[in-house]
Amino acid sequence: MLSLHPYRAFPFFLECFMDRIPVVTKNLLAINVLLFLATLVCEKQGIDLGAILGLHFFASSDFYPFQLLTYMFMHGGFSHLFFNMFALYMFGRTLEYVWGPKRFLLFYLLAGVGAGLVQEAVAAVRYFSIVGELDPHAVELVLNEGASVLRQGFNYSMPSMAELNYVVNAQTVGASGAIYAILLGFGMLFPNERMFIFPLPFPIKAKFFVIGYAVIELYLGVAGTADGVAHFAHLGGMLFGLILILIWRKKGKISGPYV
Repeated sequence: MLSLHPYRAFPFFLECFMDRIPVVTKNLLAINVLLFLATLVCEKQGIDLGAILGLHFFASSDFYPFQLLTYMFMHGGFSHLFFNMFALYMFGRTLEYVWGPKRFLLFYLLAGVGAGLVQEAVAAVRYFSIVGELDPHAVELVLNEGASVLRQGFNYSMPSMAELNYVVNAQTVGASGAIYAILLGFGMLFPNERMFIFPLPFPIKAKFFVIGYAVIELYLGVAGTADGVAHFAHLGGMLFGLILILIWRKKGKISGPYV
């Protein structure tokens, strides 16, 4: 009979748990958690790691191209991290088992970058529509000083200037774009798999779950809700995920129901 000392039991079971997770999913989980902890440590040292690695609008002085990759490993809070990582664990490992580690990693990263590009495109539409209605001096003021204003926890009193400042200088963080692509992939691979989704009292097929999520995200994005969530980035992740799956299926590199 296996007997473990209480102080050794938890590391043992944690090791067994991690061994059951495929390599790419495991490493993605680890990187996201480690960067979240690094964010907390840096915050105590007065360093805003999210401002460096989070995705900024291309017109912002804080924008760097590498942010299109790094933003998807940053999170704004524990709940944001937890739900994204829970979905990655639940659905990502299944895709990795089916597709293999290399294709799954490529899918994850390209969907995440694609989500960031869609977010930039949507922000650009908002940017130019607002700039066309503002005095050039006000636009210059936002571009030069807006980031500092937001870092101090304030914004401009004029609604159009405040919206422009948010578009230009607010940062996008999170793996949600890649996670939504994973949900799409799972729904296409296992369309009739029944899932229990809180608070629904009955199971729902995976394909209807994915379609429902997409419709909700589209509605919230078009409605322009001020909830601070990048809804179009979520849709962008799903879009790029769909494009990749269709290309790979046409080339015969992957197979599945896809109905």
